[in-house]
Amino acid sequence: MLLEAEHFVAIGFFLFLAVLAYYGVHSKIVGALDARIDGVKKELAEAQKLREEAQTLLASFEAKRKAAEADAAAIVAQAKQEAELLAKETHERMTDYIARRTKQAEEKIAQAEAQAANEVRSVAADVATRAAETVLKAETAGAGGATLVDAGIKDIGRLLH
Repeated sequence: MLLEAEHFVAIGFFLFLAVLAYYGVHSKIVGALDARIDGVKKELAEAQKLREEAQTLLASFEAKRKAAEADAAAIVAQAKQEAELLAKETHERMTDYIARRTKQAEEKIAQAEAQAANEVRSVAADVATRAAETVLKAETAGAGGATLVDAGIKDIGRLLH
């Protein structure tokens, strides 16, 4: 029982470890692990750096977004103010226009009334003249009319001198 299979496996395993130690495999494994650790540390540092840059960029974009929102709000406020001013000016212009047009219409109406009154006076004068002419023709017919004409001529002569 001295040399059973388990003993040979144990002896082979220790010899294998001895050969590995002789060739310095353990230092190569440790070096590879150290290199791997350094690579992971570098990747972590790079990831941290990228994260910080991303945070900075995000803060920058947030500031730009807030500035853009403020600009948009200012533009909207200015547009509202200009629209109110334009509406006020338009209202004033329309009020002035309506007042002018009303005044023109009133003037035209007054002019038309005056013209109508003049026409009525003219027609009335024409009618009165025709009526007087008719009456005078009737009264001046005959001997009484000749006397009136002679008296009128004498009055004209007296009035002219």
